[in-house]
Amino acid sequence: MAHTESAKKNWRKMIKRRERNLAASSRYKTEMKKVLSAVAAGDAAGAKKALPAAMKAIDKAAKARVIHTNTAANRKSRLSRSINRMTAAAAK
Repeated sequence: MAHTESAKKNWRKMIKRRERNLAASSRYKTEMKKVLSAVAAGDAAGAKKALPAAMKAIDKAAKARVIHTNTAANRKSRLSRSINRMTAAAAK
């Protein structure tokens, strides 16, 4: 455990940041799972409806530096690509 006052304060700040980061991480992962589960079920309308919320959660996580900006871009791209593939397959 920390001994100095500044170390104790840094410990408290770290706990708060960790809770905030875990919440943001959980939020964007949940939104991604909603989209991916809709894609797996073949529900194009549900996937397209869930996509904006997932994009927003991913952007917020990137803005808060919970995930790297390039990681956010990759995940958003993969979600969009999965929906596009599903709709293209359904159109054929």
